[in-house]
Amino acid sequence: MIYTEMTKKAVNLMYEKHKDQKDKSGLPYVFHPWHVAESMDDEISTVVALLHDVVEDTDTTMEDIRGMGFPEEVCRSLGLLTHDKNTAYEEYIVRISADPVAAKVKLSDLKHNSDLTRLPEHDDKALIRLEKYERCMAFLEGRRESPYADPADGVDNA
Repeated sequence: MIYTEMTKKAVNLMYEKHKDQKDKSGLPYVFHPWHVAESMDDEISTVVALLHDVVEDTDTTMEDIRGMGFPEEVCRSLGLLTHDKNTAYEEYIVRISADPVAAKVKLSDLKHNSDLTRLPEHDDKALIRLEKYERCMAFLEGRRESPYADPADGVDNA
């Protein structure tokens, strides 16, 4: 973890907003953004990683984040990482890919979310989600031209 005044402010905000939430396995949710942030190598991506779910999963808005004095570079990446449910997931990934900080954070997020040992059991829904995440990680890493499922593979694009 990189400790600066800005990352400490982000840690405190992340903790305050996620402290009462649980992840799919029942663990305190704060460990997820912390884990993602631990894989970052600079101040801006660390802050973005810590806050990557704050706007999407709490009552915090992008205006709130700006009002707290976080720089525009952080806000821009956070805005891209906040998934609008009316946007197809793969389209959201394509948008993220244009921003190096957002792409780096999302890749780490997807890797952590793909760790099935975090889940108490693996149902078909989890396996379908894992396949989608694998496609998106390959796209973000440049190993695949598109995050969309190839119909020839017989994979549902859901």
